[in-house]
Amino acid sequence: MRPPLPPFTHETATQKVRLAEDGWNGRDPEKVALAYSENSAWRNRDLFITGRAEIVRFLTAKWRRELNYRLIKELFAFSENRIAVRYAYEFHDRTGQWYRAYGNENWVFDDTGLMSQRFASINNLPIGNSERKFHWKLGRRPDDHAGLSDFGL
Repeated sequence: MRPPLPPFTHETATQKVRLAEDGWNGRDPEKVALAYSENSAWRNRDLFITGRAEIVRFLTAKWRRELNYRLIKELFAFSENRIAVRYAYEFHDRTGQWYRAYGNENWVFDDTGLMSQRFASINNLPIGNSERKFHWKLGRRPDDHAGLSDFGL
């Protein structure tokens, strides 16, 4: 079991979103993959990924490319076993170029609270160091840190 479980309320959907954000900000592919069902199916930009082993490979490569990664997710909508989120994250590449990625995800959960499907649409925008907004210490975003709506993102 991976609480909170469906059917979601506004409170439990918001909790699920924050737990996902926290996991991704931890940048541990093995740990993050445990939130997904064994045969979870993803569409991530132009990639189609199936199963935890592929998720681990994808995330390992992602966080080797996307350095100093910081993510904020926000609940957009929910129903019984589905959650829609919008998010932004900042990172830089090996040349030092910073980016802000904007995206939307649609999630479907099984009865045990594991994500069985994830559909992500993402766009990267090059930004200057002075345009960065996400400055907390790497890892979990502090509870008192601004969210997407606070930034007008």
